[in-house]
Amino acid sequence: MRFLFLLMAQDPLHGITLERIIIELEEEFGWEHLAEKIRINCFYENPSVKSSLKFLRKTPWARKKVEDFYISTIIKKRNK
Repeated sequence: MRFLFLLMAQDPLHGITLERIIIELEEEFGWEHLAEKIRINCFYENPSVKSSLKFLRKTPWARKKVEDFYISTIIKKRNK
C-alpha cells in the first residue's frame, strides 16, 4: 500500500484526465500554438477537444508528447 502511495505522489498527472489536459492547453496556448509546439495532426486539421481525445487515446506516442508538454508548461507554472 505504501508503494502505491509513493507512485501516486511521484506522478504529476495523477488525477488529471486527458480531457482536462487538452482543455487547459487549448485555453493557455490556443490550437495554432499547440500545433506549432506539438506537431500532431489533430491540432492542425479541424482541431477540437473531441477529435483530439479520440486520436490521443489511440496513439500512445502522441499522448506522451502532449502529457510531457503539459507537465513542462502548465504544472511547472503552477508549482512556481
